[in-house]
Parts: sequence; C-alpha cells; structure tokens
Amino acid sequence: MGGYSVVLGFAVVVILAWQASAQTCLKSFTDGNAIKSYASCNDLSTLNAALSWTYFPTNGSIDIAFRATPAASAGWVGWGINPTATAMVGTQALIAFKHSNGSMVVDTYNIVAQAPPSPSTINITVSNKSAVFENTGQITIFATLTLPSNKTAVNHVWQVGSAVNGLVPQAHANNQANLASATTIDLKTGVSSGSAAVSQKTLKDRHGIINVVGWGILMPIGAMIARYLKMFKSADPAWFYLHAFCQSSGYIIGVAGWATGLKLGSDSPGVERTPHRRIGIALFCLGTLQVFALLLRPKKDHKYRKYWNVYHYATGYTVIILTIVNIFKGFDILQPADKWKHAYIAVIASLGGIAAVLEVTTWIIFFKRKSKTSPRTVNSAYGNGGTNAGHGFKQSHDDNSV
Repeated sequence: MGGYSVVLGFAVVVILAWQASAQTCLKSFTDGNAIKSYASCNDLSTLNAALSWTYFPTNGSIDIAFRATPAASAGWVGWGINPTATAMVGTQALIAFKHSNGSMVVDTYNIVAQAPPSPSTINITVSNKSAVFENTGQITIFATLTLPSNKTAVNHVWQVGSAVNGLVPQAHANNQANLASATTIDLKTGVSSGSAAVSQKTLKDRHGIINVVGWGILMPIGAMIARYLKMFKSADPAWFYLHAFCQSSGYIIGVAGWATGLKLGSDSPGVERTPHRRIGIALFCLGTLQVFALLLRPKKDHKYRKYWNVYHYATGYTVIILTIVNIFKGFDILQPADKWKHAYIAVIASLGGIAAVLEVTTWIIFFKRKSKTSPRTVNSAYGNGGTNAGHGFKQSHDDNSV
C-alpha cells in the first residue's frame, strides 16, 4: 500500500498546484506579426470569454483585447460598454466576425433595441480596432477606447452569436449564459461585480481536476488493489473494502465531474466537443452499470459467478482505458501548461510501473504455491511409498473439487 499512497499523495499535490496556479486569462496576444501585451485581464463569468486591458490614466483611454468563441463557426463575438446600465440595450459595442471572403470584420454598433444591429457610430471614441480568428475557433478583438469622463468603473457587456447576414449580426441565443453576460468592472482595480455566475474557466478547471482525481486516479488504484492485494491471504478481506472504497469514491467524484461537463455544455452553445462528450457519457453509463452490478453479484460458489467476474473485469478495465483517453482529450481542449499533462503522465506511469512489479510478483507467488501443492497431490494419490494406497486418488479428487 505504500506505493499507492505515494502516487496518490503526489497526484493530490500536483492537482492542487494546478488549481492554484492555473492561468485564467491571457496578457499577451499576437495580432498579425505584432505582439500585444496588457497589464490586466479578467476571465469573464459566462460564454467562455476573457477581457485583457491596459488603462492609461493620463488620457483616460484603454487598450483592450476581448476573446471569445462564436456560437458557430460562421458566428460573431461582441464586447462593449453601456454608459447607463448592465444591459444589452444602450451598449456601445465592438462586434467581430469572419466574412464569407475569409477576411476579418470588426466594426462599431450602437445597440438601441433588441433587433439585430447594423454598423453605426457610437458615443465612445474607438481607434486601432482589429480582429483575429484563431486556430482554436476563438475570435479576439483589439481596440483602443477613450473612457467616458475618464470613469474607470464601467458597465460592460459581451455576447456571442451563431450567424451574420451581410454585416448584420443575427440574434444570439437566450440561454442563461447569454442573458447573464453583463457586469460592472473597475478597469483600474480589475474588480468585477453584478454577476454571481461562476466563470467558465473556473468551471472547466474544476471539471478537469475532479475527473482526473475520480476517474483517472482512484479508479486505476482500486482496480490494482483488487488484482494484486487479494493474492496475499493476510490482506483478506481488507483488500475488498479498499477496492470498494476507491471505486465508489472514484465513481461519486467522477459523476460530479460529469455533471460539471453537462453544465459547461449547456453554457457553451455552438461549441462541439463530440468525441470528449461521447466518451464521457459512455464512462458514466459503464460506471453506473458497475455500481448496479454489485447488487447482483452471485456468491463465490454460484455457477454464474464466473460469468459475472468476466463482465466485472471487462467493464472495469474498459472504464480505465476510456478514462485515460478522455483525460488527454480534455487536456487538448483546456490547453493547460505542458507541465500539468506531464504530471498526469508521471502519475499514470508510476501506477503502471507499480502494476508491472506487482504483476511479476503475483505470478512468482502463484508458481511457488503451485510447486508446493503439486507434491502433496502426488503423495496423496499414490501413498507415502509412491504406490496407490487404497483411497488416496479419491482424496485427491475431493481436494481438487473444493
């Protein structure tokens, strides 16, 4: 058990460090051949969006970089300041999208009604506006704005949509995430208020961490306990309770991670993670089947027990393999620093190394036990002098049938 404790402890430390130091927004971007850097950034509370900026108090202006994923590949993203309220109507907005000819379009829009807006002048001075469509499917808007009356506490609104007709962005969805995309921010201090929603970046981090712990670490450890510790008679029945604890804890934690994935999906209209989602659903179903299968487990001497064992082993190892595959798909989606992927690789490699050592050890024990029991069987069958002593063969047959 020492090896398991070391690996699990190391995994917990790595995951806590990941949560503590996970970067929630970017302060440096590439706009064409230029590198643009910003003094501050905030991960916004909905729609997987982030705002980076530098405030210049001498002239009351800000350089901004707003980054979000459109609701569809032909969709749009927008950000703006509302001088009067934390609402869409009244927002002086910048909206960007990819034109049908492949070029990026970014323009100003005065949102005066709920209807789709057309390009127009706004009541905020804007310069140096541009936009970039990234390989990840995100759009980043760059611009310089002059703040009204040099007021740093502003109402800002952001949004994403799925379609554009000419230069007119079409209506966005009315999901909770779309309707909650407004708050007040102090561009001097970076403090936001007016929205209680948990940011999508935070939710994504929680989703990844919970699933790594539940499905990706506790489940493999539980399987290793069942396979290797039961070979030692002194570990019976403790191994079974340890196995059940790891598997049930992994399942409960994993279901919580699966639920955060459902929440992320509902808050990200148009964002498709089809393979990752399908594997996640399969894992939930297989894990749930394993839990219910425990209620139907036959006794050891039941004629159907061997079939149940085959099902239990096959389903369990399938869950572990799919889990590892899906965790790496999650890394590709979240794109954390490489060190976190390397840390999980180290955890899995350590568990694999321990499993390899224990696999060899258990086979050695198996063959040693087999070699010790074989002579007894021969003596029992043929008597002490090597001849058949009456009912010796029957005794051997009875022993083997137990």
